[in-house]
This record gives sequence, structure tokens and C-alpha cells, in this order.
Amino acid sequence: MKKVNKLYILLFGAVIGLINGFFGGGGGMVVVPVLNKLFKMEQKKAQATALFVILPISLVSTIVYMCYNSVSFSSGWPVILGIVLGGVFGATLLNKMDNKVIKGIFVFFMLLGGVGMLIW
Repeated sequence: MKKVNKLYILLFGAVIGLINGFFGGGGGMVVVPVLNKLFKMEQKKAQATALFVILPISLVSTIVYMCYNSVSFSSGWPVILGIVLGGVFGATLLNKMDNKVIKGIFVFFMLLGGVGMLIW
């Protein structure tokens, strides 16, 4: 990663935390392009780093949502199990794929999510 002013990193971190806290997730969709384009990080490393930085944001946001009684535990636990299993598979697969393929898949899912939000 190229040398970047720590103030910029802090600023982007605050914006990403705001997005994640406001939308209940989704900060990774901002973290990856920021790391990839602005900080010149390769796609694999950007995606892995996004997961690393999203974890504490998600935990803090979850605690805040729990304080407002906004968490559905009955639906959440089965989803967590699926996410853990899918996460292990996805992280293993990520390490075996080419950066260009990974970037293409990432862009596809970002577009699919955006179109889905417009349609549904």
C-alpha cells in the first residue's frame, strides 16, 4: 500500500463506520474500492483487509442495535451459522483465485445489489 496520510485513513474509517452503523452492514462495499483504488492495494488484500476492519465495526454496531432492542436473535443465529460456513469457504476460495477474476466477481455483486435495491 502506498504511503498515505494517517488523517485520510482516519477520515475514511469514520465514513465507513458511519455507513456500516447506519445501514447495518455494507461498509465492505466501500472499504474494498477505497483500499483498492485510493490506497493502491491489490484486490485480494483489499477484500481480506475489509473483512478485518468490518469485524469491530459490526460488533460495535450490533451492541448499539441490541441496546435499542433491534436485533432478532431467532433469525440471527441460523444466519450466523450459514455466514460462518460460507465465510470459511469464501476465504479459502479467495486465496486460490486471480485478482482480476475476484475484482470481476466483486463488481458483479455490487451491481447486482444496486439493481436489486432499485427493483425490489
